[in-house]
Amino acid sequence: MSESASASSPAPYYLKGSPLTVRFNSVLGWMARHGISLMGSAEMSVRGRKSGRMQRVPVNPHIYAGTQYIVSARGHSQWVRNMRVAGGGELRVGRRIRTFTAQELPDAEKLPILRTYLEKWGWEVNQYFQGVTAKSTDEEIIAAAPDHPVFRITVAK
Repeated sequence: MSESASASSPAPYYLKGSPLTVRFNSVLGWMARHGISLMGSAEMSVRGRKSGRMQRVPVNPHIYAGTQYIVSARGHSQWVRNMRVAGGGELRVGRRIRTFTAQELPDAEKLPILRTYLEKWGWEVNQYFQGVTAKSTDEEIIAAAPDHPVFRITVAK
């Protein structure tokens, strides 16, 4: 779906963070910048599509079948829109900065990634999946897939 939805189509799903969640994410980002990763979390930087400045957000990189992915639990957020234009960014934990390229997955390929992502990170992100959990049926996860962009990332050597 395009960045601006037409009058006849609904806006893409996006759940804005509460003030508490925004504060929690600030703490997670600070921790990652200072070398502390919670279960593999990292700080991601993506160039803003309008400002051109690097925008930072904490993420939970997820590995499935030997490939790394980034899932947008909250939906079609600003970082997702920026990633679609930038085509990549940086992951940081402490002084270790890894540059990556990103390719968005079509909805038909998301099922196993979303299920395993929810198995690992559900305790943190289930509230953003509108009742869908790792124990949901394939059909339920497939139905939720359009609301949760997934990017395959390739880290530069």
